[in-house]
Amino acid sequence: MSELKNELGQPIGWPLADWQAREHPRGAVMQGRLCRLEPIDKDRHAADLFQAFALDRDAGNWTYLPYGPFADQNQLEAWIENTCLGDDPCFFSVIDLATGKAVGVASYLRIEPAVGVIEVGHIHFSPLMQGRPISTEAMYLMMRQVFELLGYRRYEWKCDALNQPSCAAATRLGFLFEGIFRQATIYKRRNRDTAWYSILDREWPVARAAFETWLDPANFAADGSQRQRLSVLMQPGLTSLRA
Repeated sequence: MSELKNELGQPIGWPLADWQAREHPRGAVMQGRLCRLEPIDKDRHAADLFQAFALDRDAGNWTYLPYGPFADQNQLEAWIENTCLGDDPCFFSVIDLATGKAVGVASYLRIEPAVGVIEVGHIHFSPLMQGRPISTEAMYLMMRQVFELLGYRRYEWKCDALNQPSCAAATRLGFLFEGIFRQATIYKRRNRDTAWYSILDREWPVARAAFETWLDPANFAADGSQRQRLSVLMQPGLTSLRA
């Protein structure tokens, strides 16, 4: 995009005269082929979530989250009540449509409807989701909600810069690495340098096409193995768009 300048000759951003604040994602239900995301509910989801999370025997999935693991269901229920029922973060349970059970959680946070910026985070997928297409579909549904149904401009992913699986997931899902904020916060009594990633509204059509091609049942062999990798589908178009 060519550079714009004001009457003083100073470079400025492109105009957004028709921009209007977007809606908050509270109350959304996101339906896919493999899963449904719905607002987290202690009474409907806690028992399933505790059982699913307990399958992580060494609790390694909690390393980079500021809470957990939970010793019993009561602790998980207290966490839901104290952390998950507000407007920001805005938590959802992931329901596996094959079983009808809650198998993971994710949220929108740092929600700024006035400027169209929103982050995805607090992602905790149980072993019942990890390495399966359901986890990718859950992320696709949340991204689609943000860009297509709510009309946000920027979707962010942030994680501990030492959390290599999360960094790799961000890149695989189409987010662009933007840098590291050093000593950004403290959690579990240790430092966190935060890696920042984003994807923009104008990049969403390329990402959407890649997601939908990858999630198509035809992309999977009889043994469940993928025929095309999401990164192969995703990155060429995004790289060209971002050049």
